[in-house]
Amino acid sequence: MAENNGKIKKFYNWVLLAIIVGIVIFLNIIGTFLYSRVDMTEDERYSLSSGSIEFLEKMNESSKGSKKSNRLFLKIYLEGKLPAEIKRFRNAVEDKLDEFKEIAGDRIEFQFIDPLEGTEAERNALFQILYNKGQGIVPLEIVYQKDGSQSQMILWPGAEIEYEGFTKNYVQLLPGSPQGQPAQLSKEFSETTIQNSINNLEYMLISALRRTIQKQKPRIAFIGGHGELRFQETQRVRALLEPYYSVEDVTLKDSLKALDGFTGAVIARPRTAYSDKDLYIIDQFVMRGGRLMCFFDKLTFPQDSLNKTGMTSTVRTQLGLDKLLFDYGIKTNDNYVMDVRCAPIQTPFAKQSLLPWFFYVAATPTKHPIARNIEPVMLRYVSQIQLIPSDNRLVSPILTSSTNSRVSVMAPMISLGMPMNYGKVPVLADNPSSESNKICLAGLSEGKFDSHFKNRLTEEFAKNPESGFLTTSSEEGKVLVVTNGSFIANYYDSMPNKAGKMMYRPISFNNLRYDEVMAQMRMQPLIYGNQEFFQNIVDYMMGDNSVLDIRSKQIDIHPIDKEKVKNQRTKYILINVALPSLLIILLAILLFYLRKRRYARS
Repeated sequence: MAENNGKIKKFYNWVLLAIIVGIVIFLNIIGTFLYSRVDMTEDERYSLSSGSIEFLEKMNESSKGSKKSNRLFLKIYLEGKLPAEIKRFRNAVEDKLDEFKEIAGDRIEFQFIDPLEGTEAERNALFQILYNKGQGIVPLEIVYQKDGSQSQMILWPGAEIEYEGFTKNYVQLLPGSPQGQPAQLSKEFSETTIQNSINNLEYMLISALRRTIQKQKPRIAFIGGHGELRFQETQRVRALLEPYYSVEDVTLKDSLKALDGFTGAVIARPRTAYSDKDLYIIDQFVMRGGRLMCFFDKLTFPQDSLNKTGMTSTVRTQLGLDKLLFDYGIKTNDNYVMDVRCAPIQTPFAKQSLLPWFFYVAATPTKHPIARNIEPVMLRYVSQIQLIPSDNRLVSPILTSSTNSRVSVMAPMISLGMPMNYGKVPVLADNPSSESNKICLAGLSEGKFDSHFKNRLTEEFAKNPESGFLTTSSEEGKVLVVTNGSFIANYYDSMPNKAGKMMYRPISFNNLRYDEVMAQMRMQPLIYGNQEFFQNIVDYMMGDNSVLDIRSKQIDIHPIDKEKVKNQRTKYILINVALPSLLIILLAILLFYLRKRRYARS
């Protein structure tokens, strides 16, 4: 009898083991076809943004019943014998694309390819296609340690996107390296370059897919004819827009149809006054639902006089735009904002070479989607904005000063000696920690507007059908104002081409991202968000938020506290080494006790 019971128990154990193994195998098979994960991070770094989800859902809906050629096929050239750090990045790309496919379905297909496969001739031919004369994927040459010796490898860290049967786009997933200057695959490279690229994967991929399937680009006019920033001064920001928008230069010239067909218009640092006819054209553009972006200075002064004498006076620009904008709910003042949160200036009049220059305001972003989670925006000589709410429109501050700031008198005198009057710990406001001290530097008004020319035109013109005059908005419009005209201006150099004409290009140093004074002094330069801020402005104003909330998504990287690790080294060794071993021993003792107790009863 005991022998039979033993055989039954043995059979039962084998059956139970077989069932458990079968369930594990079944779940693994199911897992190969289904993809899911739960994001428990506080900053939701592993969750897609709402803009991405909306974009992918629209792709999925449009793919129903479509031809196979209308699907997006990504060829990612990250496969083969890769170092562990690159393999981690490759897996992150695959995970992100799996997330995309969960929403977009068959509209997105992808394949990982080893670019080093095949003969040397085949590899070289593929490399030429991928590089595409510098317009495709830029290779990354890396040096790393393998089996105790140094190895070198060329990667093509990007993807080729095919659409409608042709290669339509490329996306660079990791930054390339200059020829002959390989990147060292160190811990620092892994924690900075690779980790930053993983954090930016969603934005890079969604942006590339968006560019690929975009059928028609909305038109944006850069208005000229009044001394605005020149083409070469706006090349860098234009390059940011051109993949998504059709950017054109427009001179109004009193033509009522000058802005017809445009969705957005940019006025960037004008120097001469606008005529009433030009203001009328801009006003009617806004009445038709146009998106107006104004970046202009309320005051000017001769910079060379300030540098030479250390003091100069300011004059009002008198552009005429302020009256127009006042009727839209945005009042601009003829003063300067001074802020302790500022960039330095070099001056020969002080004992120290660098002084905090309160007029170089590092503007504080608000929580509005345009400014959320970007770096401070550098606004040199910016004026105060006051917002006027109304039942028909919503007004919102976009950038402000810090709490330790104040405004100057109207049209002030500027002196390089001013910072020395405030001591080492400058206090510009009565209560430097009060939120009420913040001054609006960029503002947005959106909704329905009354025309600036309402009740100001002759009855004959206003009622003439050919004039098309609108006294109020026919569609909801948007008007954004930054009281600094040069925050988007890039530094540039020039060279003659073969025909003798001058060619312009932005210099390699990106002054929209870094402080040039600190860089010249070989100090760690301040990082600015001017470039991202302008991108966000245009995306929001043009109504495309598919990438806006991705760029504004904040991913917090928490560095290890090295001092804490050093002081509490023994504790962490016990937690990571001794504690797991102790738990295993305790579990083994518990199982032994339960087994002994069970068989002692039988």
